[in-house]
Amino acid sequence: MSLTQSRPVLSHLVQSRLLRSTAVALALLAAPGTEFANAQSPATARPQQDDFADLAARVLPGVVNIASTQVSKERADTGPEMPVFPPGSPLEKMFRDFLDRNGPHGGGQGRQETRKSQSLGSGFIIDPAGIVVTNNHVIDGADEITVILQDGTTLKATLVGRDEAVDIAVLKVTPEKPLTAVAFGDSDKERVGEWVMAIGNPLGLGGTVTRGIVSARGRDIRSGRYDDFIQTDAAINRGNSGGPLFNMNGEVIGINTAIASPSGGSIGLGFSIPSNQAKNVVEQLRNFGKTRRGWLGVNIQQVTPDIAESVGLKEPVGAMVARADEKGPAIGKINGGDIILKFNGTDIKELRTLPRVVADTPIGKDVPVVLWRDGKEMTVTVKVGELPEDVTKLASTNTGPAAPRKVEISGLGLKIAPVNKDTTEQFQLPADQKGVVITDVTSGSPAEDKGLKPGDVITEVQQEEVKIPSDVTDRVEKFRKAGRKSVLMLVQTQNGPRFIALSLAPGKGVPG
Repeated sequence: MSLTQSRPVLSHLVQSRLLRSTAVALALLAAPGTEFANAQSPATARPQQDDFADLAARVLPGVVNIASTQVSKERADTGPEMPVFPPGSPLEKMFRDFLDRNGPHGGGQGRQETRKSQSLGSGFIIDPAGIVVTNNHVIDGADEITVILQDGTTLKATLVGRDEAVDIAVLKVTPEKPLTAVAFGDSDKERVGEWVMAIGNPLGLGGTVTRGIVSARGRDIRSGRYDDFIQTDAAINRGNSGGPLFNMNGEVIGINTAIASPSGGSIGLGFSIPSNQAKNVVEQLRNFGKTRRGWLGVNIQQVTPDIAESVGLKEPVGAMVARADEKGPAIGKINGGDIILKFNGTDIKELRTLPRVVADTPIGKDVPVVLWRDGKEMTVTVKVGELPEDVTKLASTNTGPAAPRKVEISGLGLKIAPVNKDTTEQFQLPADQKGVVITDVTSGSPAEDKGLKPGDVITEVQQEEVKIPSDVTDRVEKFRKAGRKSVLMLVQTQNGPRFIALSLAPGKGVPG
């Protein structure tokens, strides 16, 4: 099953790069009186809502269709190629003059054909003065944007601002009279199982109303770091992108953005951006033309059961800090190896919660951060910064001949060596690299299972700095003799620093 969406690995609901696999129809046929036909599941037996008609009539004028057009110019067939003449030949100039006057087919200079590609989507009005919200992927790359009201009125739109990370865009139209607007609701109050209604422009059929329930909350469909979707079984199809998902009070509690489908059509798995996430983005786009997000300035990773055990944490919760950015707000307050358990009063149960909570925090606000450090909880206060527009990642390439003296850490599947002139040249390490370099990884070993590779550098063992191979082997043996099940290492990998918990087995470090 595939997801139809707006991120690089997913396809848009309304754009030409949609997944176009063949639709598979499943027909469940049962004759009256059969056991299948008479059986009634709780899903089919749920009571019907009677007031969708009144609700639809009230909010329909606030929903719009959006047509975005990309204009491209392509040169028409230019006919035969230019003959090859000696440089500076009078024949070359004569032939060029002829083409300039008559074109390759006697019709003047090479013609250009204008091609237009159009996307259809949905949106909704949040301000009677003409402010419209939609998905970014509905208008991405558009040269012209047209907003079509429910009464058929067409209005040219300008782009106020857009946010690719959350897939939201804000448009402005200039109406002759105030428009009907709809309001955002509180998506946090919507419970799984409550009724919702979607309105949009599926397949160009504007003003289409569908209904369903909130199927799930907090869905991560791997489309971006801020995923927190509402899942619904209300029918959503191509062209519904950017349209509103209403609660029964007529409030917008979601922006319909993606579907999961083998065919590109609705199978009851639709995903909407929660209104509480969207409201902050929309407000910033209106005020600044871009989104300003909070920033903590730390590299984080998931807390695994092995990592939790190695640092004395009862359960694998929180976000582990691999490194604090030297120019980030957290420097001096949060250290590598800390586990963030709570940020500004919000429990960080899993890794993906932290980026979203930090991003939504006002810039410049002092917030309490609960950490797990040295086997106990502690609280620090950090002033939230603004997320920089550019994000850079360290990368390195592991090539070159091997010749260093190696030390094997038996039971872990690792051979290590000091960081010196030879290993720095062999593995192309930074000139100021500190630590102990991994030279070999045994196939099928715990180290290989954790993704370690030659050229990775161990900088800490159990949150203590290591400088030479014996620092690593001594600490591993110390924890092995103490009966610990795993040892925690901070490793500089090709993708940046990572904490890795390696399972311990009986063994001894020996020269290799």
